[in-house]
Amino acid sequence: MQNENIIKGQGAQRNVINRFDKYTFEPEDEDFEPVKTTFTEVFPKTIVNQVKSEDLPMEYSMNPYQGCEHGCSYCFARPTHEYWGYSAGIDFERKIMVKKNAPELLEKFFRKRGYKPEPILLSGNTDCYQPAERQFEITRQLLQVCLDYRHPVNVLTKNAMVLRDLDIIKRMAEQNLVSVSLSIPTINEDLRRKMEPRTSSSKNKLKAVEILSENGIPVNVMVAPIIPGLNSDEPLAILKAISDVGAQSFGYTLVRLNDTVEPVFVKWIEDAFPDRAQKVLNLIRSMRGGKLGDKRIFERMKGEGNIAEMIHNTFKIGRKKYFDGKEFPKLSTDGFTGTREQQLRLF
Repeated sequence: MQNENIIKGQGAQRNVINRFDKYTFEPEDEDFEPVKTTFTEVFPKTIVNQVKSEDLPMEYSMNPYQGCEHGCSYCFARPTHEYWGYSAGIDFERKIMVKKNAPELLEKFFRKRGYKPEPILLSGNTDCYQPAERQFEITRQLLQVCLDYRHPVNVLTKNAMVLRDLDIIKRMAEQNLVSVSLSIPTINEDLRRKMEPRTSSSKNKLKAVEILSENGIPVNVMVAPIIPGLNSDEPLAILKAISDVGAQSFGYTLVRLNDTVEPVFVKWIEDAFPDRAQKVLNLIRSMRGGKLGDKRIFERMKGEGNIAEMIHNTFKIGRKKYFDGKEFPKLSTDGFTGTREQQLRLF
């Protein structure tokens, strides 16, 4: 039975100590009231990040927002909020930083002398189509800049709001400049409401895959993360469902709870699923060498032990059964000239 005091619409049930704070305190009483989201404009000097991790496939990423309202307790980006002086807990979901100057920064990046275009991942850290995007429309502006400069972009989101920008995305797809990856870790709607409380419903995500595919836009689905004891029985059902609506490929990851993600997730699982919390945590430990997290390059993606191997084998079966012969296209950089115009750069 779920804890009756759990705050609905939030993954984090409390703030956790910022590991960079010199002084900390513990509140005496728990407040079980939902926290209102606030937005703060920040002024970064750059918007495109070079991805240096050897086990990540992208060269560049960009994130129009810092923090994420979607409320996934397992989100690997939570610890990044601590660099801003906030908590990886409730603060991460309710204190959102907004980069309104992102489109100008992107255009400046495209005009850099000697820049050689590579597809940029939008986002990669926090979701570019989180609820804040309805108000600020920064993601839409970034897509327009990419279209104007004929620069390829891979969109990654948990939100069917991506369909709002179908007009721009279709025009990009005609020039092989865009792909969309939708994150669908579960098609069990009751579980979805708890795992990722402010994302689009499973039904709406599948509908988004279908609509994007019907409009000639290549769609990948991230079945991520797989949490043993929660959604680890779903991969084959998910792969069939996404294949049926037109997805061309999929990826998946095994859950890992690094740094301050761990206390947020542990508190969430204990409140949301008290009857199986310890079982789930022990299954995660069995995949992570007795720990809940794993930072080892390459190894962190694979996990270890019988549970991890079983999950990998399930996805191998699903790939052969539902995605045999499907191929995901490579985006084009041929049209990029460093200007909005079509002429080639002279230098």
